[in-house]
Amino acid sequence: MKRALVTGATGFVGANLARRLLREGHEVHLLLRCGYAPWRIEAIRDDVRLHEVDLGDGEALAGLVAGIRPDWVFHLAAHGAYSSQTDLHQMVQTNFVGTLNLVEACLKAGFDAFVNTGSSSEYGFKDHAPSEEELIEPNSHYAVTKASATLFCRHAAQSRNAPLTTLRLYSVYGPFEEPTRLIPTLIMHGLSGGLPPLVNPSIVRDYVYVEDVSDAYLLAAGRAGRAPGAVYNVGTGTQTSLRQVVAMARRVMDIAAEPKWGSMPDRQWDTGTWVADNRRIVSELGWQPRYTLEHGFRATVGWFLDNPSMRDYYGARRKERAQT
Repeated sequence: MKRALVTGATGFVGANLARRLLREGHEVHLLLRCGYAPWRIEAIRDDVRLHEVDLGDGEALAGLVAGIRPDWVFHLAAHGAYSSQTDLHQMVQTNFVGTLNLVEACLKAGFDAFVNTGSSSEYGFKDHAPSEEELIEPNSHYAVTKASATLFCRHAAQSRNAPLTTLRLYSVYGPFEEPTRLIPTLIMHGLSGGLPPLVNPSIVRDYVYVEDVSDAYLLAAGRAGRAPGAVYNVGTGTQTSLRQVVAMARRVMDIAAEPKWGSMPDRQWDTGTWVADNRRIVSELGWQPRYTLEHGFRATVGWFLDNPSMRDYYGARRKERAQT
């Protein structure tokens, strides 16, 4: 058993990782910001230890981490990943200052492994699958702050010989995903036999199921003897177009409605190439995605069907969004 500390556990990936750690018998501590949204962790709050703290308050954070003395640290707290999160100051405070404070606090307390969460957006637009050693060209405020945090973590690890790793995540999907994202939106419309408004069908992503991503976090923590500051791309290595995703969803959910392409405007981050070069994480950590897109999609549909309260929550969020 390890004593694990998780930031960002009220977010999509963090909530899944916290559950995975509990299933594997670890002691789980969640660092939460004041005023956090509890819906993703309500079912596990009695099984974890909750600590409210501002990652921007270095002194308070250092005292808290010293008291917990975690073996494993998983840093997933972030701001700016969703189109509704546009506050640059908050991105800097959460993504960079918060990361700096947490790393410094953990270095003082000591740890066996620290896994930072990066983003594929750090690369910017590429016409190929970029490797971890390739020049990063972030093209948004969010991407700039995430890239800065990755560079800081790499420097801290190498200068202090610390077991600190960064995972650059591609397009993660699965249970508890943000209601406004593509996969849950497709499923919620599909349960009623319809399809949502859609952008250009040629837009692509490298979709990776959240359980495969949890595998990556655990491997990165459990094999912390690798080179300090290592960065790993976490994606399947296969890009899928929106046309293919919708066709798969229509087949799996027996949706009769026809897609209306271009009924939603393209976003500034949409691109025709977005795929991971995952050779490093495969060779160095032994990670392999266990879920195909269809397998993961079916699992996510099953989660919605098995959790009517979540369907109600997602439905309410859809209505709220339609009214704004």
